[in-house]
Amino acid sequence: MSKSILVIDEGTTSTRAVLFAASGEALGSCQRPLTQHYPAPGLVEHDAEEIWNLTLECAREMVAKAGGADQIAGIGITNQRETIVFWDARTGKPLAPAIVWQDRRTADQCMALRERGEEPVVQAKTGLLLDPYFSGSKIGWALANWPQLTEAGAHLRVGTIESYLVFRLTGGAHISDASNASRTALMAIGSGGWDDGLTDLFGVPRDILPEITDCAGQLGTTTPEMFGSSIPITGMAGDQQAATIGQGCFTIGQTKATFGTGAFVLTQTGTTLRQSKHRLLSTVLYQIAGERHYALEGSVFVAGSLVQWLRDDLGLIGSAAETEPLARSVADNGGVYLVPALSGLGAPHWQPNARGTIAGLSFSAKKAHIARAALEAMAHQTHDLKTAFAADGADWAELRIDGGMVANDWMAQDLADILAIDVERPAFIETTALGAAMLAAVGAGLYPSLEAATAMRGGVTRFQPAMPDTDRQKRLNGWGDALSRVLAPSS
Repeated sequence: MSKSILVIDEGTTSTRAVLFAASGEALGSCQRPLTQHYPAPGLVEHDAEEIWNLTLECAREMVAKAGGADQIAGIGITNQRETIVFWDARTGKPLAPAIVWQDRRTADQCMALRERGEEPVVQAKTGLLLDPYFSGSKIGWALANWPQLTEAGAHLRVGTIESYLVFRLTGGAHISDASNASRTALMAIGSGGWDDGLTDLFGVPRDILPEITDCAGQLGTTTPEMFGSSIPITGMAGDQQAATIGQGCFTIGQTKATFGTGAFVLTQTGTTLRQSKHRLLSTVLYQIAGERHYALEGSVFVAGSLVQWLRDDLGLIGSAAETEPLARSVADNGGVYLVPALSGLGAPHWQPNARGTIAGLSFSAKKAHIARAALEAMAHQTHDLKTAFAADGADWAELRIDGGMVANDWMAQDLADILAIDVERPAFIETTALGAAMLAAVGAGLYPSLEAATAMRGGVTRFQPAMPDTDRQKRLNGWGDALSRVLAPSS
């Protein structure tokens, strides 16, 4: 039997381990939900020890399914990118809650830095904007407010989720791959190293940060006692970069959108770093053998979490799957528009203090209209991004979609209709895990390149636009009106 690839897929709401054959076939998976902690409005935290325990539990189950550690060629890790963990190097134990990417506690700090004129420098160095979304301000805040971190002294380690997991899997390797490091606002995206000016700006000592590595290769080795014998770690990437790889976007201009907890659109720009003039992000897509490939990115903070909110907090639906028949049950949205700024607005608006709204309600509005408006918001937000990408000279000819939400055929068709382009959905929609598997397969020597590893990708379904232009424009006009009620006057 040919060796398998084990992928650890560390999401915002769950942790998973997926076992892949070298052909790309998913042989099995294990998933556990993660507890979300909301200690105050705008604050989002995870328990990093819970993350570790559930990750280990799922990974061990997949190692057993593979027939033991010696049947696994390599481990690929992909993760929620900007979430930051603080731990003790002596024990590997977390010293504080993990601050999640959705957390907005540093909004005022970022605003103050913008008003001081720091954003152009930060953008030029990192490709990012001054926003609490990124890790640097979170790390600086934690060091200033959680005394146990400074008390740890030389034993303090800080990193994103993949860095933390590698430390614990290997018994002490402190590394971060270039795609994740590029999301901290501490890495100079052109040189690929930590920047002293940025670490000083956010108050982050350089010696607590990990070594920046490639995304594929011999990156580390698990301790023998972890899985019965050692397994090499051969691939790592942030979740959106991994999804872009899993979608086979290796030609300049190819674009993917992942609809998970948030929505993230990345367009491949090759080895040339492109700076956005319309508040998109430049980011490292992957780095192999020291060569960095880049992408332009638009990040939307609320996507699948909106449906989760309708289900868990408002009680309007019993399951996410109910949204599709509800959306189909009404002829249109009935004039109802939902702007899902529940944790601020991301690209291209970047207003962390914006708050959501449901506009156009009347007694004729039913549950179905609100559910439909929630799904329509995905297309509306994506259209805002498409407009910004086009203004940067990177318009989309088609869009490759993935993530849990896109199993919904109605939503996929609505994206095609509102964007007025073909939308392609792979048969295997968990392309984040697949991309991590492709990186790990290349790092383990199963494929000579990522392009060759596209053999792991399966079939696709295409959705073509069918909405009349007048209907499309009416929808976009209604969205624009609802959005204007949320945006700050300065925008």
